[in-house]
Amino acid sequence: MSTTKSDITFHVELDINKVPEKITWDATDGSVKDQNATAVMLSVWDPSEENTLRVDLWTKDLSVDEMKKFIHQSLLLMADTLERATGEDKMAETMRDFGAYYAEKLNLIAPEKA
Repeated sequence: MSTTKSDITFHVELDINKVPEKITWDATDGSVKDQNATAVMLSVWDPSEENTLRVDLWTKDLSVDEMKKFIHQSLLLMADTLERATGEDKMAETMRDFGAYYAEKLNLIAPEKA
């Protein structure tokens, strides 16, 4: 059986204090080359420890409002992933409800009218 390899690479330029100044990434399978990013959240499941390892990076240029939006969209994407991977429709919807609550409380969306 033949397998295919795909690489995703992040390049992080740091300032003298090791704070990210620039983040770019490449994906060989997706024809992405030197794509700019201002934030990255990478989670990796360690099956032997049954634990999530993570890397969170953001550049000096990422505004607080952009970070709030990034977190909001990440919550919604995690709900989609949960639903697709496990079929947990009700919990995915609960996560989306929390995402809407989060967005409303941080003024990312207008409050719903009663």
